[in-house]
Amino acid sequence: MPVFVSLLRAVNVTGHNKISMEALRTLYDSLGLRDAQTYIQSGNVVFRTSQRDPSRLAERIADAIQDRFGFRPGVLVRTCSDLRNAIARNPLPARAATDPGKLLVVFLSGDPHPEARDKVLGIEVGPEELRIVGRELYIYFPDGQGRSKLSLPLVEKVLKTPGTGRNWNTVTRLLAMAERLEAS
Repeated sequence: MPVFVSLLRAVNVTGHNKISMEALRTLYDSLGLRDAQTYIQSGNVVFRTSQRDPSRLAERIADAIQDRFGFRPGVLVRTCSDLRNAIARNPLPARAATDPGKLLVVFLSGDPHPEARDKVLGIEVGPEELRIVGRELYIYFPDGQGRSKLSLPLVEKVLKTPGTGRNWNTVTRLLAMAERLEAS
């Protein structure tokens, strides 16, 4: 059975859209998604399923969360291979090696239009570094994301493509979890 990683957007942030990870694993189990494992409290779930379509899986998960918890988060689903490729194609490998907590990977719901891509790369970002590769946006925040003037909502508005971000440490941890599940 293939292994997938789902990334929930805006879950357990500043006391809003709260879901315990135990309740989330139970929900995935009720959907027939097997061996669900969560990582930290922000809605990262690694699981197996015989289903093959990530976008349909994302819809099913979002529908179930809305039914059970009363809100509908954005849900992005990536295969283990997608995650492996996002790591391999990282255009800022030196940043990942020296300061992984300050490198953010924003997983986008689709490929941004080339014009939107150019506009985002033209945003005055100060000390931040911004790169787009496929459906991933990589941002290095040298002073930390909380101190940055670069706004993710602005970036999404310009890209016209929603996404959800995870720092490099989380991305590599999720891949390790997915590969362990894939090997078992």
